[in-house]
Amino acid sequence: MESDSSIYNVLYRYTKALATALGYRDLMTRLHSERVDGLSNEIGASYGLDRRALGALRMASAFHDIGKIGTPDKVLLKPAKLDEQDWEVMKQHSEIGEQIMLSTEVEGSKMAAQAIRNHHEHYDGSGYPDSLSGEDIPLYSRIISIADSYDAMAVTRSYHKARKHSEIMEILHEETGKKHDPRLMGIFEQIIESSPFKTIDA
Repeated sequence: MESDSSIYNVLYRYTKALATALGYRDLMTRLHSERVDGLSNEIGASYGLDRRALGALRMASAFHDIGKIGTPDKVLLKPAKLDEQDWEVMKQHSEIGEQIMLSTEVEGSKMAAQAIRNHHEHYDGSGYPDSLSGEDIPLYSRIISIADSYDAMAVTRSYHKARKHSEIMEILHEETGKKHDPRLMGIFEQIIESSPFKTIDA
C-alpha cells in the first residue's frame, strides 16, 4: 500500500506536464508558481504540518494557478492593468484549476483541488469564489494566499514595478485580519527573513 506522501508525489508527477504547458503560454506564471510552492512549504513546515499534509500542500501550491491555462491570452497576457470585465474572466482561474486537478482522478487530488479553488478567499469573507471567511477557508488555501501575495508584489509585472521587501511586509501587515490569517502571518514574518525567496530591500 502506498504511503500518503507517495500518493502526492505520483499526483505531482502526473500533473507536472500541465505546469510545463502553462509555462509555454506564460513563463511568468510558471515561475511565480514555483516560488509560491517554495514559500508555502516553508510556512507549512513552520506551522508543524506532517509529511502527508506537506505533500498535499505541495500539490496545491505548485498548481494553484494552473487554471490560468484556460484564461484567454487577451486577459492573461494583457500588457496593462486589467479592467473590471477582465478581472471577472481572470477570477475564473481558481475554479478552472479545481476542475483540472479533479479531472486527474488520482488519489489525493480532491484535497488539492479544494485548496486551489479557495486560494483567493479573504479572511474577512471578501474574497472569491465562495466568500468564505476565517477558518472556514481551507488551511492550505490560507497558506498559499500569503505566499501568493508576497511573490506577486516582489516581481515586476506589466502593470506594476517590483516592491521592496519592507514595502511588501507593510502591505501584508495592513491586510492581516482582512485578507490574511493573523496566526499564519505571524509564522510568515519569522520565516521570510531567512528564506531564499525573500526579495531585496535595496
